[in-house]
Amino acid sequence: MAAPTAEALLAGVARQDRDAFGRLFRAYAPKVKGHLLAKGAPRAAADELVQEVFLSIWRKADQFDAQRGSAAAWIFTLARNAFIDRIRRETRPEVDPQDPLFVASGAEALPPDSRMAAEEERHALRVALAALPPEQREVMQRAYFAGRSLSEIASEQSVPLGTIKTRARLALARLRQKLVGGAPEES
Repeated sequence: MAAPTAEALLAGVARQDRDAFGRLFRAYAPKVKGHLLAKGAPRAAADELVQEVFLSIWRKADQFDAQRGSAAAWIFTLARNAFIDRIRRETRPEVDPQDPLFVASGAEALPPDSRMAAEEERHALRVALAALPPEQREVMQRAYFAGRSLSEIASEQSVPLGTIKTRARLALARLRQKLVGGAPEES
C-alpha cells in the first residue's frame, strides 16, 4: 500500500484526524525546518517557526484548496509567511507608550479647554504685571522669572533688603487683588 499523499493527509487533518496530522508532521517538519534554515532563520527560531506552521496547519487545514496548488506548496507558503512575520516583529521596535516622544508634557498634556484657560491666566498675569509700578515689576521679574533671591536683587540694585522685601510684598498683594480679587494693600 502506498503512503498517503500530502493532500490526503491534509484532508485528514481538516477532519481533526490526529494520526494524519502526526504523519504529515513527520513527513514535512524536517523539510520545513531545512527550508527556514536555508532562508537564514537561526536554529532556535526555525524550531519555533515549525511549531507555528504546524499549528496553523492544524487550525487551517480546511482552507487548503487543491485547485490552487499542491499541499507542499501550501505548507511552504505558510512557513514563508511565518518567517516574514517573525522578521517584521523583530525588526519593528515595540512602541513604548511612556517614551517622552509620545508623552505630552507641560501645556501639550492639557486638554484644549484647560490649555485655553491656562493661556487666559498667563495673559491676565502679563496685564497685571504691566500695571505694577516699575520698581515692583522689576523685583517680580527678577525674583520669579530670573530666579534671583531677594538678597541678590537688593545687592544688584544697591537697595536695602527691607525695601526689596516691601516691594515684593506690595507687588504680590496687587497681583493677588488683580488676579483673584480682594482688598488691595497700601503701596
